[in-house]
Amino acid sequence: MNFIKRIFLFILINILVISTITFLLSVFKINPYLTGYGLDVRSLAIICLLWGFTGALISLGLSRILAKWLMGVQLIDENTGDANLKLILRRVEKIAADAGLQYTPQVGIYSSNEVNAFATGPSKKRSLLALSSGLIRNMSQDEIDAIIGHELSHIKNGDMITMTLLQGVVNAFVMFLARILAFFISSMGKEKNRSSSSSFAANYFLIQIFQFVFMILGSIPLAFFSRKREYRADEGSANVLGKEKMIKALNSLKAFYEIKDSQKAHPAFQAFKISNNSKGMANLFATHPPLDDRIERLRNL
Repeated sequence: MNFIKRIFLFILINILVISTITFLLSVFKINPYLTGYGLDVRSLAIICLLWGFTGALISLGLSRILAKWLMGVQLIDENTGDANLKLILRRVEKIAADAGLQYTPQVGIYSSNEVNAFATGPSKKRSLLALSSGLIRNMSQDEIDAIIGHELSHIKNGDMITMTLLQGVVNAFVMFLARILAFFISSMGKEKNRSSSSSFAANYFLIQIFQFVFMILGSIPLAFFSRKREYRADEGSANVLGKEKMIKALNSLKAFYEIKDSQKAHPAFQAFKISNNSKGMANLFATHPPLDDRIERLRNL
C-alpha cells in the first residue's frame, strides 16, 4: 500500500510541477533556450528558476499531506481518550505559547521504533509536529518536552521555508551552469558533418554529468545551513525549557541512535528529523551536527 501511495504522489507532484511550469512559460512567453542563433541565456535563466523553485515550493505546500501519507502520521484528536496523547497535545500547546508562537501546529504520531521527531509545513500557521512512537515510549516527559521545544523552534524560525528557498536557488544554479557548460563544450567540439542527433546526445550527456557534480557541490552549503539551524533549534528549546532538559534529551538520542527504521527513512523528511547523526568526512554533507557537538555547545551557553 505504501508503494502505491509513493507512486501516486510521485506522479501527482510531477503533473503539478510540469503543469505549473508550462502555464508560467506560456504566461511569460518564454521560448526554448536553444535557438538557431545559439543560446538564449535569458530564457535559460527563467526556465531554470521556474524548474528550480516550482518543484521545491509544491513539495513544501504538500509537505503535511506527504508526511501523513508517507510517514503514516496520525493526528492526535482533541477528543482522544488516550491520556498520554492528550498530555502531549497539551504540552505542545503550552510550549508553543511559551515560545511565542501565535499558532499551535498540528500534532501527530507515527509508528516507528526509531526515537525521532520532525516538523514540517508550508508556514507557521500550517505546520505539523510529528513524534515517533519509539520516542514517546522511551523518553521521559522532560526529554519529550525538550524535543517538542526543538521542533517548535524550527517552526518559529521558519526553517522549512528557508531550506526550501535555498534548495530552489541551488536547483536553479545547478541547472543553469550545467546547461551553459554543456552548450559551450559541445559547441567547441562540433564538426560541420556532425549529425544533429549525435550533437544532441553529447549535449544531453554533458548536462547529466555536470548536474550530478554541481548537485553534490551544492549540497555542501545546504548541509552547512541545515547544521546551523539545528544548533539554533537546540538553543531555542533550551531558552524556553532550560538547557539541562535539552542536554538530557540529546544524551537519550545518543543512547537510542542505533535504532533505525528503514521504512520511515524517507529522504524528504530525513533532514527535518531531530536525530540524523554522521561521522568523519560525511559531516561535510550531514544535515545534522554530531550529537556530542550539540551537547557541548549547549553546555557552553
